[in-house]
Amino acid sequence: MAREEFFVHTLPNGIRCVLKTVHSEVCYCSMTIGAGSRDEQTGERGVAHLLEHTLFKGTTRRKAWQVNCRLENLGGEINAFTTKEETVVHATVLRRDFAKAVELIDDIIFHSTFPSAEVEKEKEVIVDEINMYKDSPEERIYDEFEDLLFAGSELGHNILGSKRDLARLTSEKIRQFVERNYTTDRMVFAAIGNISPKRFVTAVERYFGVERATKRSAERVKPIEVEQFNREVSHPSHHQVRSIMGCRAYSLDSDKRLALILMTNLLGGPSAASRLNVTLRERNALTYCVEALYTPLSDCGMFSIYFSCERDKVEQCRRIIETELQRLMNEPLTKRQLAIAKRQFMGQFAISAENNEAYMLGVGKSYLVFGAVDSLEEVYRKIAEVSPEDIMSVAREIVSSLSTLTYV
Repeated sequence: MAREEFFVHTLPNGIRCVLKTVHSEVCYCSMTIGAGSRDEQTGERGVAHLLEHTLFKGTTRRKAWQVNCRLENLGGEINAFTTKEETVVHATVLRRDFAKAVELIDDIIFHSTFPSAEVEKEKEVIVDEINMYKDSPEERIYDEFEDLLFAGSELGHNILGSKRDLARLTSEKIRQFVERNYTTDRMVFAAIGNISPKRFVTAVERYFGVERATKRSAERVKPIEVEQFNREVSHPSHHQVRSIMGCRAYSLDSDKRLALILMTNLLGGPSAASRLNVTLRERNALTYCVEALYTPLSDCGMFSIYFSCERDKVEQCRRIIETELQRLMNEPLTKRQLAIAKRQFMGQFAISAENNEAYMLGVGKSYLVFGAVDSLEEVYRKIAEVSPEDIMSVAREIVSSLSTLTYV
């Protein structure tokens, strides 16, 4: 996938439009907006997520049912999601309906009306979502760990907000958030499908191109440092103990990011041969679920190791994890070990690139953050440059700052 395979067209209002042409009857497209829950101000917690829900509740041109039926009646679909730093509206349609998808995405992003009655109904839906989340400790522990790790910053609160937060939100607060954060300089439209550049340009200029240019003025503030912590929270109704250990990590533009990605994958990635899966599950039968994750953000990131187990096995699990971390810190990978780790990661990366929908979403974020997408060859080259010493150095920095949260 050479960089030239991407056709890029920037509209006069600043929206960047990126196309990858492939032979398929299905087209995937998305608008990635650089606005998420960390952009909420005091009294707005939960508004970015509520906004994402209410984008579909009516525009100046359509009622809510018309928004929902527009693509579904054609066999397609439209959806959205919110993260700490982005909101993404994405659609899947047959290639013949590409322009219809562009028009609908434009309509709900730029012309939603956020009717008060619909906002109130959707708040009840999100309350149900919050209740479901509270019944899912394996999800809840991640969010509570982030809240502690980023305490004192806008990254330190749940994307959903709380029931009390939701009660304070109104249509006017949603509109204020849109005006402040949904700016054309922070938008990337990406598409993958059997679409010619000419047809692509015609559609994006006709719909997105007529919107007024806007520019974001607010700057994000990097989270302040927090002290290491070791917290236990009592959940006597749970059959298992769940635990996370982790720390702040490198940002998207850090030179150490790839070394940490490799280390995370080697330690507890999706492979059944990952070190923690082998030692905790295969050899010792201590857990069904153990994983290591690294989430890079624009100015920081988070590394974590999660596991669940019976109450009497927690300390044994921790000792094994600590042993594996010590190995990464003090024992450089052999040439063969490093080659296997790199091949495994690149294989996973190449296979994931075959999923056009997921790849399209990645393209949107990559252009938003970097203004480009690395080809497979470029990723190979960068991974090839990671040395055993790089991984040891990253492991030492990570281990020195680990905190823990445990549901007991």
